[in-house]
Amino acid sequence: MWKIIALVFWGSVVAMPFAIAQTSAPSLIPANPANPVLSATAPTSPLVSTPVNSALDAELFYRLLVGEITARDGDAGAGYALILDSARKTNDALLYQRATDLALQSRAGDAALQAAAAWKQAFPNSSDANRYVLQILIALNRINDTLDPLKKGLALAPFAERSVAISAVPRAFARVGDKKLAAAVVEEALATYVINADTSVAAWTTVGRMRLASGDAPGALEAARKGAGIDALAEGPILLALEVMSPKFADAERLVKNYLASLKPMAEIRMSYARALIDDQRLAEAAAQLKVVNNDKPEFAPAWLVLGSLQLQEQQLAAAQASLERYVALGSAAKEAADADEPDRGLAQAYLLLAQIAEKRKDFAAAEQWVNKIEDSGEMIQAQTRRASILANQGKLVQAQQLIRGLPERSPADSRQKILAEVALLRDVRQYKLAYDLLAQTALANPQDSDVLYDQAMMAEKLDQLADMERLLREVIALKPDAYNAYNALGYSLADRKIRLPEAKELIQKALEFVPTDPFIRDSLGWVEFRLGNLTEASQILADAFKAKPNAEIAAHYGEVLWAQGAREKALAIWREGLLLEPDNETLVETIRRFKVKL
Repeated sequence: MWKIIALVFWGSVVAMPFAIAQTSAPSLIPANPANPVLSATAPTSPLVSTPVNSALDAELFYRLLVGEITARDGDAGAGYALILDSARKTNDALLYQRATDLALQSRAGDAALQAAAAWKQAFPNSSDANRYVLQILIALNRINDTLDPLKKGLALAPFAERSVAISAVPRAFARVGDKKLAAAVVEEALATYVINADTSVAAWTTVGRMRLASGDAPGALEAARKGAGIDALAEGPILLALEVMSPKFADAERLVKNYLASLKPMAEIRMSYARALIDDQRLAEAAAQLKVVNNDKPEFAPAWLVLGSLQLQEQQLAAAQASLERYVALGSAAKEAADADEPDRGLAQAYLLLAQIAEKRKDFAAAEQWVNKIEDSGEMIQAQTRRASILANQGKLVQAQQLIRGLPERSPADSRQKILAEVALLRDVRQYKLAYDLLAQTALANPQDSDVLYDQAMMAEKLDQLADMERLLREVIALKPDAYNAYNALGYSLADRKIRLPEAKELIQKALEFVPTDPFIRDSLGWVEFRLGNLTEASQILADAFKAKPNAEIAAHYGEVLWAQGAREKALAIWREGLLLEPDNETLVETIRRFKVKL
């Protein structure tokens, strides 16, 4: 082993890193120290108890010295050549690595590959040399050439670590351009591992992740199914199934449910399932899963935060406050036990939600107290926005606007967030014209911002500027063809005005192609069926939507359809339930007033 020699050279100290154990990871290679196959960390060597004489002679010493000084002075390419030549002459693995690192530092990918390949040729069973070759090939996007080093790396991994190495493969290929080719190469490399009992679950999970990254969701689901078939309690296939899960792939959810029916499912996986249900707008089911987590593992804090957020969304203020305060207690205790000085983002979110609950109860002092607990500077805009909302709800709109406008802007994203926060504030206090004008100014400066255009369209609808609303929504659709909220809003508006009803239904059905179970879009579909005179169909759709998402606006529509069917007592009951959920909902209040009923 070479010794590290420090010499005074031309008045400066030059450290000769002949032993390169502390070399930093090459910048061209994505470091992955947890993976014994794909990590680019330097090799480690056991401590030598007795001194070993160095083979360093005067010529070699001079070449290494010049190579290091040349690289230090900015000519890494020349330094690389000298070190690589020295490595070949001495057959020293650490010098091969040093030459590779110097080539990487100079962004010379082909030279780095040459050095790593020479290293691997000299030391065929070196996992370090192999992993350098593999990662350089990936960085150079030579995916076809990665098959052999990938297979070699997996074979060299210790038996006990092989499944871990297999599981980490998708991260190594995460940035490649041709995802389909990468998936095919990895699948070929894992051909022997998917049929090996010790590695099959990890191999099928990795195959599935590669397929999913390449856009092959059905193939990913098939891989998850095979992995779960080998071991129904294995977590990898279930986490993969959660990523595939959507209304189009019902089998993915079945795999998840089968796992959750086992004796001791992981709370984290049930949490992930709950989040997937939330994304699919199946909020009642999500809440049920979170309650199971809380019953089985009451100390698992994240479930309390998500459940509290859902309960607040459902206007269950007392339950939401209890859940959020439980999260605060757990989170604060964990932070104190860890002696952490850094602010906790989860706690900040809980404080904001608790402030919102207090604000809804008109307890503005308590709301301010909760906001004052926030320490995370990253949540400053949200904290100040909540303070502004507290002011606005006390009739201090100008001060509220000034509070938001006075926030610092560290990036263009902050500027946009401030504008949208002020728009939300104005909307909440029904200052629709002010909100519309602010959005119009923002849209002039950012004509491609589909979110701003959508919000402006919604303000145009509030101002009864329906032609303007339709124009803006069509602009959103042109910019973002998958903007299902725009399809839904336009279709609902047409249905509500009883015009172009076939077109309205077509637009709403288009929205449902993207989110088939969204209760608000189902509400729009029920409403257009009602306008078309299909009372039975409308009643069934709205009943299902209200069951999935008890909401005041859905209650308004469902009650009106029931009234038209002659089921007036049931209609009144639905309207009463809607008022309990949101007493000030404009659509529900207007509907009850139009029918001249007293509740």
